[in-house]
Amino acid sequence: MRVVFLILSLGFLASAFGQEKATVYGRVTDEYGRPLEFVNVAISGLSGGTSTDTRGRFELDVPANRSVYLAFSFVGYEKHVEEISLNPGDKIRIDKVMVQSSTQLPQFEVADDQIRTSNLQRIDPKVAVNVPTSSDRISTLIKTQPGVASSNELSSQYSVRGGNFDENLVYVNDIEIYRPFLIRSGQQEGLSFVNSDLVSSLLFSAGGFDAKYGDKMSSVLDMQYKKPTEFGGSFSASLLGSSVHLEGTADQKRFTYLMGVRYKTTQYLLNALETKGDYQPTFIDVQGLFTYAVSKKLEFSFLGNIARNKYQLIPETRETDFGTVQQAQRLTIYFDGQEVDDYLTYLGGFTTTYLPDKRTRLKLIASGYNSQESENYDVQGQYWIGRIDNDLGSENFGEVVESQGVGSYLEHARNDLDVRVFNLAHKGTREAGNNLIQWGVKFQHEDIDDRMNEWILIDSAGYSLPRPPDSVGYVDPGAQPPNPFDLYELIKTSARINSNRYTAYIQNTWNAAFDTAKFTLTAGVRANYWDYNQQLVVSPRATVSFKPNWKRDILFRFSAGVYYQPPFYRELKDLDGTINPDQKAQSSYHFVAASDWNFKAWDRPFKFVSEVYYKYLANLVPYLVDNVRIRYYSFEQSVGYSAGVDFKVNGEFVRGVESWASLSFLTTKEDIRNDSYINSAGQLVEPGFIPRPTDQHVQFSIFFQDYLPMNPTYKMSLTLLFGSSLPFGPPNSPKYQHTLRMPPYRRVDIGFSKELIGAHSRFNPKNPFRFFKTMWITAEILNLLQVNNTVSYVWVTDIYGRQYAVPNYLTPRQLNIKLVAEF
Repeated sequence: MRVVFLILSLGFLASAFGQEKATVYGRVTDEYGRPLEFVNVAISGLSGGTSTDTRGRFELDVPANRSVYLAFSFVGYEKHVEEISLNPGDKIRIDKVMVQSSTQLPQFEVADDQIRTSNLQRIDPKVAVNVPTSSDRISTLIKTQPGVASSNELSSQYSVRGGNFDENLVYVNDIEIYRPFLIRSGQQEGLSFVNSDLVSSLLFSAGGFDAKYGDKMSSVLDMQYKKPTEFGGSFSASLLGSSVHLEGTADQKRFTYLMGVRYKTTQYLLNALETKGDYQPTFIDVQGLFTYAVSKKLEFSFLGNIARNKYQLIPETRETDFGTVQQAQRLTIYFDGQEVDDYLTYLGGFTTTYLPDKRTRLKLIASGYNSQESENYDVQGQYWIGRIDNDLGSENFGEVVESQGVGSYLEHARNDLDVRVFNLAHKGTREAGNNLIQWGVKFQHEDIDDRMNEWILIDSAGYSLPRPPDSVGYVDPGAQPPNPFDLYELIKTSARINSNRYTAYIQNTWNAAFDTAKFTLTAGVRANYWDYNQQLVVSPRATVSFKPNWKRDILFRFSAGVYYQPPFYRELKDLDGTINPDQKAQSSYHFVAASDWNFKAWDRPFKFVSEVYYKYLANLVPYLVDNVRIRYYSFEQSVGYSAGVDFKVNGEFVRGVESWASLSFLTTKEDIRNDSYINSAGQLVEPGFIPRPTDQHVQFSIFFQDYLPMNPTYKMSLTLLFGSSLPFGPPNSPKYQHTLRMPPYRRVDIGFSKELIGAHSRFNPKNPFRFFKTMWITAEILNLLQVNNTVSYVWVTDIYGRQYAVPNYLTPRQLNIKLVAEF
């Protein structure tokens, strides 16, 4: 009886419970009436839910006799929440139209169709939120673009189409941004200027850019910060640092503010390097953009930044295995001393924008930049080089069994640099029929105070290197010794440079439409005069695009122009610190042919862009790259070239989210003047063209996003970077000997994210989480494949002059946890 009663009771409860349910069904489409698959349909605050099928249809049981919130969410579309209250047993139909989400861009954002006719490409800064990286998120996105190369995850620097780090332009709200000058390695670099929380628009060009952009030879990154329309903000925290930003309006939205604070520490990453010690990196910056609209025609704005990047290291030991399986070797170093580097930078820019009519925009920009940098270290290292036993059957397997070199070195530096730059610029834009005329003039004053005192002493097996010849029989102690004591490297200089630059440009964009095609021509010229070397350079540039009226949405583009790069300060400074006051501008002649094809696959939008380019390089200043430090041969010149082809495909590989893949092939070489030498046979040898330091033949990158179809609150983001080997050579050797190759750079970072709070979330009036729009938690696996990437080499020498190139490896596999929230 008890069993029968229990069964009847359960049946009654199940029947009663079923009566407390209602059913919602319907169909979800996009703005064009097309069904959307995998749209998440759920009740806010309750587990479970469903998703739409291939026809966009769904059906879901919901609680009855109370109000519930039915949430529709899909990646890439605005979320919809609808309140419903049903009676038990009701079955109603609810159809939804999902609208693609959009980004609020600045008022004068260039239209996408105009962007397409230029060599600029737009990158959505919103995808940077979940990018897995150990560096800056915006620079990580740039590194995945075609033609861009980077072999250091600790640095935000990148090279473009065979250029170096000094050849890239960066603008924020039309103000040019500079990078620190004394930085030697990615460990010291800290925070880049760009705060990804504040960016609303991101445009990038790898070459062939317009005359309105400044005097650099490789690329331009043009960013605009947000212009808030309501109060909001965000914060993030991870094992690598934290950030917070606030934005809002006042005075009936005439006044807007946008502020961000960032803190970064790479101690967690650096402790995993082979050099063990006490790492104390501290990087912090504060930025703000404030605007006030006096009227619809007049607006004032101020962009300010203060950054303090401090790096302190007390090294202890280092152990590095190198060589081959057949000839494995180990370098062991014991350190004494410490390194303290300090980089303090200020930037401020005032902008006045005036609109005399609807077709004209005038800007007056006054900005100042100050960088106070100091580099101080005294580090002694005592090293041993030994052969490792590679016999698997030996009891000493993996141990050092033979000493191949011992020695020590002492490095000392007291370097100080103070850079002050002041700019006053006017920019204008005028629409006249089918023409868009842009012009600008700029005055720039520079004051640079540099003091260097650094040297290296190497003692190998009790002998100083370079070792003077023995002087047996020398008996005159009062006379000058025939073989004086020399340091391995000595730089002791001071320099003070005050100079002025004057630049101007004008360009016109002309559009024409015919029955068979649309044409766009952008042509302009810019001029630059620097009173320090008294050189005037003129740079004509032009881009023409042609879009035939085909069924396929394809556009062809060709660009050509002259790109002069007058020296700033680094190019004037030789390896020994000597300044070359007669250094002239380097030049690059760009020729770029491109095709831009918009197409659909799997009923989703895609874009395929290919570019072929050739750059003739003249009056080059040869240089060396060690980690991220660039050192120029300022008294030498060369000619060269860069040639290659870039491909990029991007679109919705997964519906609703953007991903892309880039592939580039490159060759860049230079011929240094007067670098001939006499070989061992007494013959004169002319080295001819040799690889430049950025001669990376193949680059391949992927940025990929995905989510769980049944629950898009779970997402995955992946970045993959591959770069083939880069050339290098032994120190203090002629450039023609720098033909050795590093191992390829290979890195995969992956992040898994869960949305904790979203549009589907509902909280009671007293819950503090009710103020949050979104909240994500992410687990990142950095260097997923555990590849030992080489960034540079340390060269150790024994008494017999044998040199060993020991690789400096980058970071191993590590885990990072990150929390990101918007309110």
